[in-house]
Amino acid sequence: MNFASSKFILALALMLGAMAFGDCARAQERLRVAWAGGASNATIWIVQEKGLLKKQGVNAEFISVNASPMALQAMIAGELDVIVTSVTTLVNSRLTGADVVMIASIVPTFPAHIVTQKSITEVKQLKGKTGGVGRAGTTTEIGMRLGLSRLGIDPNTDVKLVPVGATADALAALSKGIVQFSILVEPFVREAEKLGFKSLVDISALNIPFHWNAALTREATIRLKALLMTKFVRALAEAIHIFKTDKDSTMKIISKFSRITNPDSLERTHQAFAKLLPETPTPSPEGVKTYLDYLAATRPEAAKVNPKEFVDLSFVQEVQASGLIRQLHGK
Repeated sequence: MNFASSKFILALALMLGAMAFGDCARAQERLRVAWAGGASNATIWIVQEKGLLKKQGVNAEFISVNASPMALQAMIAGELDVIVTSVTTLVNSRLTGADVVMIASIVPTFPAHIVTQKSITEVKQLKGKTGGVGRAGTTTEIGMRLGLSRLGIDPNTDVKLVPVGATADALAALSKGIVQFSILVEPFVREAEKLGFKSLVDISALNIPFHWNAALTREATIRLKALLMTKFVRALAEAIHIFKTDKDSTMKIISKFSRITNPDSLERTHQAFAKLLPETPTPSPEGVKTYLDYLAATRPEAAKVNPKEFVDLSFVQEVQASGLIRQLHGK
């Protein structure tokens, strides 16, 4: 074999090796994201519809699931990289030994209202009445209990709380007189008002730290795909900016995924979340601690853990350091 032939073979080998490495790198640039629920997921829908991960070279797949426990099981099995759900899923899974961690907060408090009969004009008038909530452990049940407590009403003795199902069921129970007050989110608050009920308390105004919706992943996934997690948080930050600044586009996306078509319902839904979405989606330990404290009464182990261990701030901090958030919001 002459020298020229050797150079050709070497060059070919290097080229094939580079192609193989490129294929491997591209294969790693895949991300599977699952979400469950309604309009609180709008920022994830924006990431999908606007191709915010695609423009970073990520081949992302977005999957709608019926319930967060199903998404959690799939993530632990390695079938998903990120799930979008509440702090309850994070805490309950981690307390049982799973390596689940929060990398971004999306809705950092309760976007819900206590809706009542019009005859009720003060919070103290709720005493002795029956309220509708979701099943035990749901965000609506927790939101009702924490909200009432902040307002000076003991949810265990001053009122009777009964599980009535999902938000639509809570509205139905209210309209049928089964309960005298319920916890609702938009656009169901608007629907309740059309039926003659009123929003007595906007629970979000109480500023209770609680991650109603957040992005969770596994520590094992972070070790393998740290760069992808940064790209995901970057896309999420861009989606939050779009939600806040491009109302028309955002409402079209909300309508597509939620099937809400009434313009006033879309407007109310957009307003409800636009005021809550944080420009910087920091996964705060305080939002974890609220639920740990709530849970400690029935699960003593919740009082023994450090809420800081449930969050990974590094990805939001990296996106902040890049200047993206300052660039988006002009601050």
